[in-house]
Amino acid sequence: MNDHEKKMIAPVIITVVFLLYLAAYVIGLITLSERSPVIILLAVPLIALGIGMGYILKTRITEIRSGEEDDLGNY
Repeated sequence: MNDHEKKMIAPVIITVVFLLYLAAYVIGLITLSERSPVIILLAVPLIALGIGMGYILKTRITEIRSGEEDDLGNY
């Protein structure tokens, strides 16, 4: 396992755990309550948050592979 793969482990694990939590929350919200537009209004932002987390993970992996993972040390 090279250095880049080691640096990708933490972001992937955190994102997976967060997405599992969001999925469980949305599924529980939909199944345990009555079907109403309010439930949809509560679930849509959570789904958007999950999509955003996936995009951020993709961006972070791209940064790590390109060698920009230590750019905060430049400041």
